[in-house]
Amino acid sequence: MPPTRQASTPEAALTRLLSIMARLRAPDGCPWDQVQDFASIAPYTIEEAYEVADAIRCGPDFPALLDELGDLLFQVVYHAQMAAELGHFGFTQIAEAIADKMVRRHPHVFGAAAARDVDAQNRAWEAQKAIERTGRAETGTLAGIPMNLPALTRAAKLTRRAARVGFDWPNAGGVLDKLEEEAAELRAELPAADSVRLADEVGDLLFVLANLARKLDLDPEECLRAANAKFERRFGGVEAELATEGLTPSDVSLERMETAWQRVKIQEK
Repeated sequence: MPPTRQASTPEAALTRLLSIMARLRAPDGCPWDQVQDFASIAPYTIEEAYEVADAIRCGPDFPALLDELGDLLFQVVYHAQMAAELGHFGFTQIAEAIADKMVRRHPHVFGAAAARDVDAQNRAWEAQKAIERTGRAETGTLAGIPMNLPALTRAAKLTRRAARVGFDWPNAGGVLDKLEEEAAELRAELPAADSVRLADEVGDLLFVLANLARKLDLDPEECLRAANAKFERRFGGVEAELATEGLTPSDVSLERMETAWQRVKIQEK
């Protein structure tokens, strides 16, 4: 029998969720859940975090956000259960660890330190994180930036960290100059069509674009997501226009599609 739903308190709800997770992993539980491990569940954890962001981006859509936050919480509970089975830690230790960290990183709230403005607090936060990285034997300016972040986000974080020690362009104009330089290098590699060299130059170009977004106080991932959505919307408009004539994109020339594309762009303005 599944754990019964108790009175709606945070404690009761969490206890029920933890019990359900333990039951799923039990010897007589769900065959799929029984064979999962940290590596197999990690992609779902990342996916659920993105779905939370999508629900927020859509308004936010509060019914969807409620559902997606539950899915994300379940991922934390899942990892906690697997760690507990191996004797490392459980959900209680996770909650205690993050609570301790938040108290440690907010001395102006929980300690005797004076309240700071936002910029001062950001500097203090980063200083505390640097102390924690040193305690974990993570040395170097760029230490501790997760490898599994989306590549554009990680590029922005890497260069933001480097900028704190003065390794940065003076302004966005300098980044645009670098962008032109990298584009020229990519163009020079096109005749040889060496896939390794082309990949290297395209990577450099994307890295500079991530820097440009950072210098303009923009999130490069969000910029690209918006561009993706715009492309989907406009290409859908092209298909809709062609459909009125009983056609699909594969039935017409590139020039015909471009004409429809330009009309869709004009209609959006």
